[in-house]
Amino acid sequence: MTLSFDEARLRDEMVRTGAGFRALGLAPGTSGNLSVRLEDGWLMTPTNAGLGDLEPERISKLDWDGNLLSGDPPTKESVLHRAFYENRPGTGAVVHLHAPHAVALSCLDGLDTESCIPPITPYFVMRVGRLPLLPYFRPGDPAMGAAVARVAKERASVLLANHGPVVSGPTLSAARAAMEELEETARIALLLHGRPIRVLGEDEIQPLRETFGAVW
Repeated sequence: MTLSFDEARLRDEMVRTGAGFRALGLAPGTSGNLSVRLEDGWLMTPTNAGLGDLEPERISKLDWDGNLLSGDPPTKESVLHRAFYENRPGTGAVVHLHAPHAVALSCLDGLDTESCIPPITPYFVMRVGRLPLLPYFRPGDPAMGAAVARVAKERASVLLANHGPVVSGPTLSAARAAMEELEETARIALLLHGRPIRVLGEDEIQPLRETFGAVW
């Protein structure tokens, strides 16, 4: 298989990113999946592949009709990724993990479905933005994609109830940074759970919009 320079580079970046998530303890077993956009389709991590064990040549390549062009069969959760590519302009990569603190947060009752983490740090506001909580779906259910599609135009990230986070970004490095920020903020939110919390007010969020382009 002859690859373009960009495709070969992105395959290698996916391998490094997956290994990084594994090293951080955010991708246990064969959980989680990554994807990136290409000019002629998209790359997707294969089904039952651990993110710490990816091989560049086995990463799935799909066209925009969902046909497998090369590599192993893709993850059954590709519907989550496709929903962002098709509904959020500028999406260049998508990351879905079973990161432990974000998953723990997704199991709590009574979360605000508009943003299940409030604006507790400026970095969460800047790098993640509002985090809608979507209902629970069985893994691989096509309805997951439809649920993401309904909010993807307005929101770059979502949290699936009793499942985990899905984050989009213009590049894989940007999506990775946002995912790591989300997981750290979920950890902080759990530490604060049940306590009075001071959140950022509108007068503190507006400068983040003006200075850093935050979307909140």
